[in-house]
Parts: sequence; structure tokens; C-alpha cells
Amino acid sequence: MHPLDNVIWQALTTRQTQFAEGHDRARRFVREVTLLGALVEDTPEGYADFARVLRTGGTGALFLDEPYEPRAGWEFVAGAPLLQMVFENGGNSTGRGDSGAEIVAQTAAEIAELGVQDSPEMIELTSLTKPGPFGTRTHELGTYLGIRSEGKLVAMAGERLKVSGHTEVSAVCTHPEHTGKGFAQVLMTEVMRRIRDRGETPFLHVRGDNERAIAVYKLLGFRERKFGHFAVLRKA
Repeated sequence: MHPLDNVIWQALTTRQTQFAEGHDRARRFVREVTLLGALVEDTPEGYADFARVLRTGGTGALFLDEPYEPRAGWEFVAGAPLLQMVFENGGNSTGRGDSGAEIVAQTAAEIAELGVQDSPEMIELTSLTKPGPFGTRTHELGTYLGIRSEGKLVAMAGERLKVSGHTEVSAVCTHPEHTGKGFAQVLMTEVMRRIRDRGETPFLHVRGDNERAIAVYKLLGFRERKFGHFAVLRKA
């Protein structure tokens, strides 16, 4: 199996076992870290184990190869088409798009490393911009970087899933009042640089219908690898 196939399961059973809880056929990240979970296989037995992990009323999020189909005992909360993209050598990873200005050179904002003391602001920003599940301990998964304006966190990006030879770029978001300034590209470029300096390959997930974001990621050197689906489920 390729490291990026069933990637949440592989993360929870290899490089990020310290954040995992679950059974033989289903696991999830500790709730405070993220809602993400995974099944070893998309089977009734896998969902039964996932139900035991979540318990009644619990909520979890899965990456699926096919659209979620209704199942007894589960409530479908939300979902979306999902595209996995992986960085390809030779791509444009400098943050300079073909569309024009050299974003990195033009953006003088200082990049800061974020940590536990910044968690409340990170939660506030991700709650507003909704880049994906983000909890009070998500920052523990890897390096998170941010840009501040007048002391307020207005943009961030970081690392989430980690599997053999690969680290995911995640939580890329910018406050609506500060879009168009190149902050997201600058932060992504720096996160990607640090991943590549460790000898790993960056990858990411994006809504499959977010054409604008996909175009930006292609400019940064990512290529489409796999289409799938994202589903947030609640155990009834």
C-alpha cells in the first residue's frame, strides 16, 4: 500500500500512534487533537469498531474512497468531495505564481512559530475560516506558522498527518479582512521548505470543488493524486 492510501489509518498506526485510540479495525485521533479517524477497511465490521471508539453521540470524520452511504446507527453531519494533492519536484515551490507578482518578495510580514500559548487564537481563526477540523491540541501534530497584523493572528498554516516519507500541509487559512496579500502562499512555502529539508514530501487535502485553491496549489508545485470524499458522522 502506498503511504498516502488510507492515509489517516497509516498515520495513526505508524508515525502518530501517540495520538491514536481505538480498536483493531477503527482508530481515531484523540478528540482534542482532531476529529479525524479511519477504518482499516470500509466494511460493516469497521463501522462497528468505529462506533465503539466514538460511543453514543460521538462525532468523527473519515476520508472515504466513495461517497458515504447511509447506515443504520449513524447520522451524516457534513461531507464534501476531497482531493489529495502531492508535491512534485520541479514544480513552482517558491511562492511566485505565473499570474504575476513575486509574492514572497512583496510580503514583508514576519512569520512566527505558533504553540500552545497561541491555541486560543488558532481556534478562533480556524472557526472563522473553516479550513478543516482543528482542536485545542492540533498544534501538537507538527510545526504551525502564523502571520500577525497589529498583534492579531490573521493567517496560519502547519503540519497535520505524517506517514512514511510524507507530511501533510494543513490548516491553511487567512482572515477574510487580510486575503489577497499572499499570506497563505508565504506560509505554505515555508512549511513546505521545512518538510523538504527533512527529506520528506509535502502533500495536502482540499475540497474537490474548490477550484481557486486547487489552482494556487498547482502553482506551488502540487499535482492531483487521488479523488475521494470527506464525511463527518455522529454515532446515534
